[in-house]
Amino acid sequence: MDSSHPETPKQPDPAQVMKEALKIGASAPTARRLAENIERIEALSQRLMTAFSSRGMPNPGVEGPGPDFIMTATNAWMKTMTDRPSRVIEQQVNFWGETLKNYANAQVALAKGKFDLPDVAQDDEPKDKRFSNALWRTHPYFKFVKRQYQINVETLRDAADSLELSDDVARRRIDWMTNQIIDMISPTNFLATNPDALERAVATEGESLVKGLENLVRDVEQSGGEMVVSLADRNAFTVGENIGNSEGIVVHRTPMFELIQYKPTTDQVYELPLLIFPPWINKFYILDLKPQNSLIRWMVDQGYTVFVVSWKNPDASYSEVGMEEYVASYLEAMDVVLEKTDQKKLNAVGYCIAGTTLSLTLALLKQRGDTRVNSATLFTTLTDFSDQGEFVTFLQDDFVNGIAEEVSRYGLMRAQLMSRTMSFLRANDLVWGPAIRSYMMGETPPAFDLLFWNGDSTNLPGRMAMQYLRQLCQQNAFATDGFEIFGHKLRLSDVTLPMCAIACETDHIAPWKDCWRGVAAMGSQDKTFILSESGHIAGIVNPPSKKKYGHYVGGLDYANGFQKWRDDSTFSEGSWWPHWSEWLANRSGRKVSARDLSEGLEQAPGTYVHERAA
Repeated sequence: MDSSHPETPKQPDPAQVMKEALKIGASAPTARRLAENIERIEALSQRLMTAFSSRGMPNPGVEGPGPDFIMTATNAWMKTMTDRPSRVIEQQVNFWGETLKNYANAQVALAKGKFDLPDVAQDDEPKDKRFSNALWRTHPYFKFVKRQYQINVETLRDAADSLELSDDVARRRIDWMTNQIIDMISPTNFLATNPDALERAVATEGESLVKGLENLVRDVEQSGGEMVVSLADRNAFTVGENIGNSEGIVVHRTPMFELIQYKPTTDQVYELPLLIFPPWINKFYILDLKPQNSLIRWMVDQGYTVFVVSWKNPDASYSEVGMEEYVASYLEAMDVVLEKTDQKKLNAVGYCIAGTTLSLTLALLKQRGDTRVNSATLFTTLTDFSDQGEFVTFLQDDFVNGIAEEVSRYGLMRAQLMSRTMSFLRANDLVWGPAIRSYMMGETPPAFDLLFWNGDSTNLPGRMAMQYLRQLCQQNAFATDGFEIFGHKLRLSDVTLPMCAIACETDHIAPWKDCWRGVAAMGSQDKTFILSESGHIAGIVNPPSKKKYGHYVGGLDYANGFQKWRDDSTFSEGSWWPHWSEWLANRSGRKVSARDLSEGLEQAPGTYVHERAA
């Protein structure tokens, strides 16, 4: 037979497996389960190979660091070896010394039938939930594996820290990549060194591993050949039924967005309507999850006439759509809201990237002399990108050039790439942990509304994505020389109307200090900044009924840095929603009779929200 075309390994015959199992004493039910599992594994393996084969051509530019990064790391290592060879030798000797000591201790303990390694400093550190199983502390094998992992981590971090790098960007990229490697090589990520997974496999007679393979096949099939772990049960929620189900109608539709008006729940409402622009990286119903978590429903109950934009999930035909089209959509949505409510002014909200674009729109309106917006609120919004934070790795030319190649190939920055990028900012929580539970433990993803929404990502139009990355993020144009659009050069100082900004204390996507810096540079004389506890989503979706996360408010000094503002602020228990509603009420005019919903195109949540990224 031609050796270049090896014969496919012959799969065991399930019936023969059952016979052999019975010969060695396995019970009939056990033998039957074993045969059935082998048959299932065979079918699943074929599906998995078929799914993997559907994966498109890989793009090295977004799969890993570019040559410049590799050269930077290599040069730094060579310089360390040349300038401080004793340091390198010391690191190696320490590594091998600790490794041999760990091995010797394990051998002695195993020979004695017990394992009594000396306590190490790492055991006194805050507990790592990955190693919560008691076997990590009591079983010779697992205790040895855990200690060796700790030795490896110490060595990797020590080696990275000792590199002499040219600038802060290189340092942060090296540290980020080192942490990615450390997370990836954790023994919990491998079946043979994960006691939880092994215990589950034994307890279920292998059923957990078969279910894990089923979960893996499902994820690869749903992700077009990519291995993207599901964070939530996709069958647990239906948008418009048990999530995103606040009562309203679609009153306007364009190729860019649908505009939803919500039904009032009070007899009277504030005169000025409230128009909310959610980010188009995800769907709008982050603000309308289950009823008890819905900011939209809560604001309607406070007496506001609430409109929300539901963005179109773009396909390749939107490749040339840029920031201009999004700003134009903001203006069109405002026109419709003012017409529907017979008002000359409105209040606007922008969340994340939608807040950045709202700020650009406000600067444009200022230069045009248009006063239609009475006040604006920003949720976790960056407008000054001088510090790129945890995104510094992804905002260098090698990765951005890789995205440009993606855009050239597909016309889009695909949802899958955006989701993966976000996930690896918190790899243990959003990649490795879920993969272990799903693929090794065989667990069904949780029925969690927030994670369901997180998995419902959208594509980004190619031109818009590159404008955002190149001009706003890399060049920081809005905070420096100006962002050009519609013949205007827009700057932060052009934003002069009353502003309220909410940022979140542990937000890794839009760090609060950077959010604050952008607001401080705006030309507004009337500024309120609120700092919520928790992160990018949980800090915003923080209803008063939960009494979970508090907030800081009251600082008025925007001239002497974020720490001075923080020191001057007062901490309040509970949600920031009531404080913001009070701020907004003072800028929303008098009370009028509630506005009945006029005839619309269809019931909320509309059509666009149901479109999933291909």
